Amino acid sequence: MTYKFKILQLSVLTIFLISACQTDIKSDITKKVQEPIIDENIKFEEFLSNQWLQELEDSPVFASLIGNKKYNQDITPNSIEFFYKKKAKLQNNLVNLNAFNFDNLNSENKLNYQLKKISLENSLEATNYPSYYMSLNQRGGVQSYYETGDRLVYETKQDYEDWLIRLSKYAENIINTKINLQEGLNNNYTQPKLVTEQVVAQIDNILDTTIEDNPYLKVFLSANDSFFNEDEKEDLIESAKFLIESKILPAYKDLNDFLKTVYLPNSRLTIGLNGVPNGDTWYEYAAKYHTTTNLTPDEIHNIGLSEVKRIRTEMEQIINDLEWAGDFKSFLNYLRTSPRFYYDNSEDLLNAYLIMAKSIDPLLPKIFKVFPRAPYGVIPIPDESAPFTTTAYYNSPAKGRPGYFYANLYKPESRPKYEIPVLTVHEAVPGHHFQISIAQELENVPTFRKYQSFTAFVEGWGLYSEELGEFMNLYDDPYDKFGQLTYDMWRAIRLVVDTGMHYKNWSRQDAIDLFIENTAKSKLDIENEVDRYIAWPGQALAYKIGQLKILELRNKAEKELGDKYDIKDFHHEVLKRGSLPLDILETYINEWIYESLNS
Repeated sequence: MTYKFKILQLSVLTIFLISACQTDIKSDITKKVQEPIIDENIKFEEFLSNQWLQELEDSPVFASLIGNKKYNQDITPNSIEFFYKKKAKLQNNLVNLNAFNFDNLNSENKLNYQLKKISLENSLEATNYPSYYMSLNQRGGVQSYYETGDRLVYETKQDYEDWLIRLSKYAENIINTKINLQEGLNNNYTQPKLVTEQVVAQIDNILDTTIEDNPYLKVFLSANDSFFNEDEKEDLIESAKFLIESKILPAYKDLNDFLKTVYLPNSRLTIGLNGVPNGDTWYEYAAKYHTTTNLTPDEIHNIGLSEVKRIRTEMEQIINDLEWAGDFKSFLNYLRTSPRFYYDNSEDLLNAYLIMAKSIDPLLPKIFKVFPRAPYGVIPIPDESAPFTTTAYYNSPAKGRPGYFYANLYKPESRPKYEIPVLTVHEAVPGHHFQISIAQELENVPTFRKYQSFTAFVEGWGLYSEELGEFMNLYDDPYDKFGQLTYDMWRAIRLVVDTGMHYKNWSRQDAIDLFIENTAKSKLDIENEVDRYIAWPGQALAYKIGQLKILELRNKAEKELGDKYDIKDFHHEVLKRGSLPLDILETYINEWIYESLNS
């Protein structure tokens, strides 16, 4: 009996211990269930969100341009100290990005990871080269900051006051520019002399205007009267005048005196990036960055030569079809000099662009199935910069502001009619406005994706769009078709002259001569374009390299899909993820072709 009782006691104890153990196990399991298991995707998306907020803080003007007014009174400093702070942030951000387990991310976030990594690595590699030593050129710099004010959206009285506060800080950037350029001189980094001369001319224009005509005052003079009471607008204008005269203009005068007396006499006579320390390596990086490929400058140069030869053959066929009695050179001279191809005033030229844009709009459903919601307009390039800049450019839409195709109306007698169709499809629709607006309107993607810009994709699409004029019958007139080929030739020549000047010791005249021999563009346009390539190494390579890849992928899709191919579907596939490096674009198009064949 005692023995049985002991066994019973032991059994109860055992049951108690087992029960207690099970309770502990259940408790541990419950704790683990209750403890939040943070998915790698959630952590990664939080990282991207925080990254975006940091980018807006570091780029306050960009934030304002896209409708975020949190930093509406701030500017991005251009001091060398700020440059190194930015480099440290990039290094830290890349370390944090690399801490994520790529394999644990979903397919969308794997793409987001790839794009963010490429962007950070590109930006970090760029810090190996002191671009702040050569921050002024005729295409941009502290001498053209007033153009930013023209691009902002003013919805309240406070917006105008914010811009005035920004301008008060901006004088410091003008002062910093002089400091940076002086240090560049000390380290043998300068802009070419011809670039500096054009910057001096631009600052001279600002300094020579009366206060009433000063480009910085325009925003305030044209301020919306409904935002102010009787005296407030006049007070704002007077405050702006005081700021311009007391801070902005003195800073410009000091910079300009330095440019004329110190910097310009010591600016280099060479025009290529290989004229500065480590210039060859710098240019190789620029080529890789802008094309998103590993093509060498020599390979790009040869692609350009091949394209020049191909396009020249097409141009000569048109000349033969027109039964032109003379040679190629005489035909180009006819296009440059015959009054039939030019307007004699700026107003008619602008109207022609407006009419062309609106005539293209209804033709787009032939080749697209998705359209941007954002509107666009056509406006002149500001008078102050028009003589020194290219034929046209585009600025993207933002909250409260449409996208704008800027047309150069300076010297209309040098702006041929036959370039109007091809320029409009490139800068407006279905070119930059289409691609950039669709990207900005993407849904269910991190915000950085909406504004990311890989030059080869963006400009490659713009050039590809020029060829799409064929599908919309824009080039029925042989002269308009010759205009389209002229622009295609122009981008092919870019590959040759950009690599030639920056990597192969070509002269400026070598580049100009190649243009004159092969295009119908005016001498003024050609000189402005060549000077642009001198000031902006590598950017001009992106257009033709991007276009050739998109055309290659379209031809592949059409050949492999056969009856299943629809150009509308192809365009949707190209644009629906926003701007991409060319190799990633190719991967997605190949996947689409495979899925379409097996659906």
